[in-house]
Amino acid sequence: MTGRTSMTERSHVELITIYEICRILGASLDIGRTFRASLNVLAAHLGLPRAMIVMTGDDADSELHVHSSVGLDHEQEARGRWHYGEGVIGHVFASGMPAVIPDVAQDGDFIDRTGAFGPQAERMMAFVVVPMKTDRAVVGVLAAQREVQGGARLSDDQRILTMVATLLAQAVALHSAVRDEHQRLQLESTRLQKALARETRARHTIDNVIGESRPMQQVFNEVHQAAPSRATVLLRGESGTGKEAIARGIHFLSPRKDSPFIKVNCAALTETLLESELFGHEKGAFTGAIGDRKGRFELADGGTLFLDEIGDISQALQAKLLRVLQEREFERVGGTKSVKVDVRLICATNRDLEKMVQRGEYRADLYYRINVVSIFLPPLRERRADIPPLVAHFLDRFNKENRRNLKVTPEAMKVLASCYWPGNVRELENCIERTATMIQGDQIRELAFPCKQNRCLTQTLHFLDKADAVAAVAPPVALPMPTVSRASPPPDPNDGFEGEDGESMMESDDDDVIRIGPTEHVASTRHFGNEPPDSERDRLIWAMEQCGWVQAKAARLLNITPRQLGYALQKHRIEVRKF
Repeated sequence: MTGRTSMTERSHVELITIYEICRILGASLDIGRTFRASLNVLAAHLGLPRAMIVMTGDDADSELHVHSSVGLDHEQEARGRWHYGEGVIGHVFASGMPAVIPDVAQDGDFIDRTGAFGPQAERMMAFVVVPMKTDRAVVGVLAAQREVQGGARLSDDQRILTMVATLLAQAVALHSAVRDEHQRLQLESTRLQKALARETRARHTIDNVIGESRPMQQVFNEVHQAAPSRATVLLRGESGTGKEAIARGIHFLSPRKDSPFIKVNCAALTETLLESELFGHEKGAFTGAIGDRKGRFELADGGTLFLDEIGDISQALQAKLLRVLQEREFERVGGTKSVKVDVRLICATNRDLEKMVQRGEYRADLYYRINVVSIFLPPLRERRADIPPLVAHFLDRFNKENRRNLKVTPEAMKVLASCYWPGNVRELENCIERTATMIQGDQIRELAFPCKQNRCLTQTLHFLDKADAVAAVAPPVALPMPTVSRASPPPDPNDGFEGEDGESMMESDDDDVIRIGPTEHVASTRHFGNEPPDSERDRLIWAMEQCGWVQAKAARLLNITPRQLGYALQKHRIEVRKF
């Protein structure tokens, strides 16, 4: 009667154990957390002080390791590693058959890698290992240890552990299926995002305009938005940013793409010639007008007229242009008959029209007429991601035209990507063509560019008048007040050697002399004495006189670099005297 009662109690405990483990495994797909909770249930309900789940890694050939455990510390878990077929753990995983060791002290195949399941003094410790099998393969093993006492039946432990291992194996299979599906969805999502990005770039792309950066993609988006309408477009941006190419792209994306695209550079003609060019003239309107001539407005009838440098036209022509925009009609020069036209106008300028309107240099009503849709083209320095594809495009075109096979080294590309490019894309194109023409060999290296040899004329021209360019390349030059001892004589002007052009040069490598023009000529030597003057310009001239107009010495006297001295001389337009 007592045996039957104990068996009934055991069955009840096993049923509760299975129920609790099923509830835990069904509550979450995180097998790391649910497996540890399941082992805690086994330890609490069945009196198994130590138990562990051993599995392989993501790689099928990797060794077995402890995935979850109860009764083991972190060091013991870290030591628990077996090769395939090694010891009781490896053998059960390889064969898929359970194993029961009544006494670990008497079994020769038992390998206790963790150090937690070994024999104990005066205690008989059993070890039960069952496989975690699915329909396809063995995914791990469940192992537990029990002290063998009185009526302990290891077969009961094997049975309940086998049922628990089946539940754990199904959880592993479900987790793997969800993980694989999640990875598949992630890959599919990534593929769709890339395809959508390619489609967006293809849709927001203009022929003959390279722009992969985010600012240019925004420009392309605005172009595609404005192109189908008839609204007047004003393109703003620095010189060389590609305003004409964008204007042509707007035309060919509009319903007028089959009609003429006429362009006029308003800054290239005088007021009289520009008026005749835009509106045409009648025979005899002026000397040399031997016949009627259509203007650009008439030639662009039904199409698009691109007026470049719209900020450079005179105020008299601004009034006539305003009438055309308002009434869509005009008279030729010397004529009285009104001519009606249907023209879409695209204007471009690199000038600040708002300040010109404030100063009265530009008509406000014309400004409001042309500033309907404004598209700002970013300078090249604000879209440096486009520099490599632009370089590749220009170099590929040069190679085809000249039958060469030039390539740009990574170091040279870094030089191009770090330049300020005040002339923007036009300057980059000229730099590539100039360097490619003069290079010997098949590789354009870092030292091949003029800027690496202080011969970049573009930097010289733009550093004269553009303070923002100076700030981007070098910090502002603040000339310190040098301390000159009254007893110390001025530096010897002849301390150096005379170059081929007769200019006094230094033997040291720090003589970084920069020659530019136009500059203001210092008519005669100004004698300031040994004390430096207060004003910055006079202090420059004083230092140059003290050092015999040798820039390297003057820079050392002022405690600045030769390059900073060169910028300061350019800023104050001081001509470097030659001897």
